[in-house]
Amino acid sequence: VYKRLIMAFACQRDSYAKELVTSVKSCQPAKLDGKRDGFEVVLEDTVLFAEGGGQPDDRGTIDGVAVERVIRRGGEAVHFTAEPLEVGKTVKLEVDWKRRFDHMQQHTGQHLVTAIADTKYGYKTSSWCLGPQKSFIELNCSKMSQQEVDDLEISVNEAIRAQTPVTTHVLQVGSPELEEVRSRGLPDDHVGPVRVIEIHGIDSNMCCGTHLSNLSHLQSIKLLHTENKRGHVQLFYVAGQRVLEYLNRSVGIERNLSKLLSCGPEDHVECVERLQKAQKTSAKATRTHLREIAQLLVFQHLHTESRDPVACIHRDDGDIEFMNIVANELTPQGIVCLVTIGPEKGTGQFLLAGPEDLVFSLGPKVAKVLDGKGGGRKGRYQGKVNSLCGKAQAESLIREAVAPKT
Repeated sequence: VYKRLIMAFACQRDSYAKELVTSVKSCQPAKLDGKRDGFEVVLEDTVLFAEGGGQPDDRGTIDGVAVERVIRRGGEAVHFTAEPLEVGKTVKLEVDWKRRFDHMQQHTGQHLVTAIADTKYGYKTSSWCLGPQKSFIELNCSKMSQQEVDDLEISVNEAIRAQTPVTTHVLQVGSPELEEVRSRGLPDDHVGPVRVIEIHGIDSNMCCGTHLSNLSHLQSIKLLHTENKRGHVQLFYVAGQRVLEYLNRSVGIERNLSKLLSCGPEDHVECVERLQKAQKTSAKATRTHLREIAQLLVFQHLHTESRDPVACIHRDDGDIEFMNIVANELTPQGIVCLVTIGPEKGTGQFLLAGPEDLVFSLGPKVAKVLDGKGGGRKGRYQGKVNSLCGKAQAESLIREAVAPKT
């Protein structure tokens, strides 16, 4: 009877169980992810955790057949497979232990951080998310200082070093002990007894997830940073093996930066600040040069012996200001201008300026020739294009339209 208690599958009775021999109760055709053909398999018991309590579902195999999803439907765990399994057959389940143990570390870590944040600061947890690389706990406070984060991290890791036991209890609904348990309420479809996870001397919480048996198995927790969302604080963290993985990634980035910047890690920030300052100075000088070049091109066009009524000007490194300077200077002189910026064989921008009726008619045609889209009003039509290879064809369109007027 105990094996069939709601929320008490083999994976919940023993979170460290990596395999299980059981039998197939049912196997029905189904759509995997609502698209691919597959099967819904229900077993007498399971060592694969069905998603719940914020914890993602397990992966694993049933007699070598991959289990692609596990969900809870009432009192049963439904396994999604691409191949059918014979009803009544005795089968062996094996769990993807790396994934499972990672989820155990993150989930138990969440319980620990949640409990101590509540005890130390009165910050209640409203939700949490177990992400693929880092997770976050949403606290019902509007801000959290860096000092609070640092102190919380110290307290959390002290509890880990103390080798605090973690115990699973199964209590009946209405039991007096449940009144002392932290909870956000039971699911609407819950029936039967209630599973409680106790971190001795720290926390008791209703939970269906798989958990560590001792905080020492967490190894450590690193609180990364906070973000403010919807008036709450999201506290990001990594626990267990993810701390080492995060450190390895950080060390790799640090080494690459040291090579690129030709300095040690302790000088990275100062070096980047110098580069940013130099880049801003360079960008300012570039903008000044572009303005001067735009004015020079305008001057050259206006001071030729036979002034061309059409000006088609391109600049790879131009910007919107460059286009506007050219248009502002030439159009008052009765010149129709097409200004383009960007690489010759890549995406870019264009600006067509001139008499309003002419631009209104030509604008969409020029955009089409340049494989782009645009819009405009009052004698201007501009937009983004996917290719500037059609500049010559666009110029021909403009000259054909202007020719009768010259």
